[in-house]
Amino acid sequence: MPGLAQDAVPGGAQDDAPRHPAAPAPLAARARFFPALAAVYRAQLSRARVARIPLLFVATFQSVGIMILMRGVVDGGSEARAVVAGSSVLVVAFVALNLLAQYFGQLRAGGGLDHYATLPVPPASVVLGAAAAYASFTLPGTLVTAVFGCVLFGLPLSGLWILAAVVPLAGAALAGLGAALGLLAPRQELATLAGQLGMSAALLLGVLPPERMPDVIVWARDLLPSTYGVEAFARTFAPHPDWAAVVLDLGVCAAVGVLSLAAATWAYRRAAVR
Repeated sequence: MPGLAQDAVPGGAQDDAPRHPAAPAPLAARARFFPALAAVYRAQLSRARVARIPLLFVATFQSVGIMILMRGVVDGGSEARAVVAGSSVLVVAFVALNLLAQYFGQLRAGGGLDHYATLPVPPASVVLGAAAAYASFTLPGTLVTAVFGCVLFGLPLSGLWILAAVVPLAGAALAGLGAALGLLAPRQELATLAGQLGMSAALLLGVLPPERMPDVIVWARDLLPSTYGVEAFARTFAPHPDWAAVVLDLGVCAAVGVLSLAAATWAYRRAAVR
């Protein structure tokens, strides 16, 4: 009996010992930035392909119509260069600034940000993927507008290659601004209004020749991100372009693009947690 009791005590102690719950399974690792960016870009590109192509035709037709109207006022020289360059970049402003502000405003109002917030993707990849997808649609319209403007005003076509740098840099700056406006607007209607006002500013300050503007308007023009893309493109029409100034304008446009996309990422984080 004593031996049996001794044998029973350890067993009973073992049975009565508290059992620790199993450790929770580790969560899946967050997606890396570039794969997540590529996935968001492909998803947004396939979504916007059907919905935004008709609006791209509208943006191109709008810019072409503005150049036709300005042809009766402007004959040539630096003013013609400003009109063609500004009208071409206006296509980028219509898509990257106006439509992206409306998209993120609608996404916030409809609860679409909650879907992205549940995904293990970095916030920057969501903003950059959507911005890159919208900006990708602007290159064909910008090229068509630039070719038409060069033929209309008798400008050389040899400098159109600079659009390969102007479109992504100006698109990044304007897309970041449009995304920030859409995400910071408290209501969807205000996001749409902000996008429309931004595109109107790009129209008035980018297309009209700066030589005919008062100093206050010229200073406001310098604050618009697309201005430096317009200036870089317009300089290439000169008989002897100042390439150092072109590179400087593109550098400023790139710096503004980084800042505006960073602001859009911060605005996304702020809107996603509310």
